Amino acid sequence: MATDLHELLRSLRVWDPGTTDLRPFDPDTAPEAPLPLFAEWFAQAVAAGQPEPHTMSLATADPSGLPDVRIVMLHGADDEGWSFASHAGSRKGRHLAGRPYAALGFYWPVLGRQVRVRGPVSAAPSEQAQGDLHARSTGALAAALTGRQSEVLGSLEELDRASAAAWERAAREPRAPVPSWTLYRLRAEEAEFFQGDERRRHVRLRYRRAGRGWARELLWP
Repeated sequence: MATDLHELLRSLRVWDPGTTDLRPFDPDTAPEAPLPLFAEWFAQAVAAGQPEPHTMSLATADPSGLPDVRIVMLHGADDEGWSFASHAGSRKGRHLAGRPYAALGFYWPVLGRQVRVRGPVSAAPSEQAQGDLHARSTGALAAALTGRQSEVLGSLEELDRASAAAWERAAREPRAPVPSWTLYRLRAEEAEFFQGDERRRHVRLRYRRAGRGWARELLWP
């Protein structure tokens, strides 16, 4: 089995020219702050047909410092931070309650680009969290109403029953409150933009907060 996996891995290509457009990136022309560049790269990923460009890796740590990572959805990015949401009692919610610091990772292979962001995380006011939830789909509300995220599940039948009840309520009460639903905002202290290059001369531009502005520096690939 391990041999089959290794052979499969060796057969794969990264940034196939047929599906990837490795664009030039001149860091000297980059804006002075990371958010405008993120917005530009995000729009370009959408235009290039990147599937689910708004999904990202979210890394947190438990009280012992042990790391964990999962894929979540970006809910917004503005001067208040990069936003995502979850139940306060979920694993990520518990981690952030004990260690309110996280890292995000975006990967857009159609352009050979990555964006990494890290910094402290805070919870938005409850009314903003509920407004964010109710602006989403019925399915999103039903999933939030199902609740008990990250708890041990006894059986799939138990999930089916809870989910069916949640969907019925979400359809009946499109503004049903979910008190545990939390909108988190990560305030970037550091943001890195990575542009891949076919000769492996990747361009890496890192922003670091410096007073009220940002310091910019290049990193070796």
